[in-house]
Amino acid sequence: MKKSVLTITLNPSVDKSSSVSNIIPEKKLRCNFPKYEAGGGGVNVSRALKRLGISSDTFFTSGGRTGRLLEDLLQAEQLNILPLHINAETRENFTVLDTSNNKQYRFGFPGELLTQEEQNEILNRVEIMNPLPDFVVISGSLPTGTDSNFMKQLVNTCKGSKVIIDTSGEALKAAVEEGVFLLKPNIGELAVLVGKDKLEETDVDQAAQLIISQGKAEIVVVSLGSQGAILFSAAEKIQIEAPHVEVKSTVGAGDSMVAGMVSVLVKGGDYKEVLSMGIACGSATTMAEGTGLFIKENAMHLFNGIWKHL
Repeated sequence: MKKSVLTITLNPSVDKSSSVSNIIPEKKLRCNFPKYEAGGGGVNVSRALKRLGISSDTFFTSGGRTGRLLEDLLQAEQLNILPLHINAETRENFTVLDTSNNKQYRFGFPGELLTQEEQNEILNRVEIMNPLPDFVVISGSLPTGTDSNFMKQLVNTCKGSKVIIDTSGEALKAAVEEGVFLLKPNIGELAVLVGKDKLEETDVDQAAQLIISQGKAEIVVVSLGSQGAILFSAAEKIQIEAPHVEVKSTVGAGDSMVAGMVSVLVKGGDYKEVLSMGIACGSATTMAEGTGLFIKENAMHLFNGIWKHL
């Protein structure tokens, strides 16, 4: 039976990207024509799933002129969108590539506080979904000033689904306290979750297994950036190195990794395939310019290469 997926993005964005040669302070820089793309954690997960042939419902907040543009961009990609209209303007992010040295500069803006009424409406919208989706991906940051306890409430509302969380800071801690199916921290975030200032590489196994043994997650995927990732479950530890690719941009790589993993989970694949596809999609996205996501053919080529060497 086909599994259903819902992505939730509380702080989406419209990502604007451009390029210019030789960035110099106080000089008027004449950039190339900008490119606009939908952004934000869960939004990017849904966009990436679409490229892998997996349909999902895309639930996100939307406000003002930028929110309308975000909705238009997602409809152009033929996603099934569930926007919740809010008072504040949807945020924008800006990325610029200096073509003289191939260095990328990323400027992220905060989202405005969600009102208590808007938070209640988000919880209500999820609660009345019938049936609840098989997988719920809550990904991305909380808008500035929004109490992290709201993340805990949201995860609790999603109980009955397999919740996949990819956020950071207090929001991540709150979600894990409530308990999730899968979480994807980096080593620094994992350290915070187990009450440490930092973790040595040899401590990662113990930290991940502690979270699993406490019932806070069934699967912990520790992202190692360009070195790949490690997947932990109660019975397994799987470590896979990332393939060597020409990195043009890291925007959306983490979201693409989540999408790759979800695309296998909905088909009932094993954890080795889950991690392999996640790393393949994340790596393929780094090959794209600006804020673009992966090309499916690149992701599958990388996946086949990873799988062949396991």
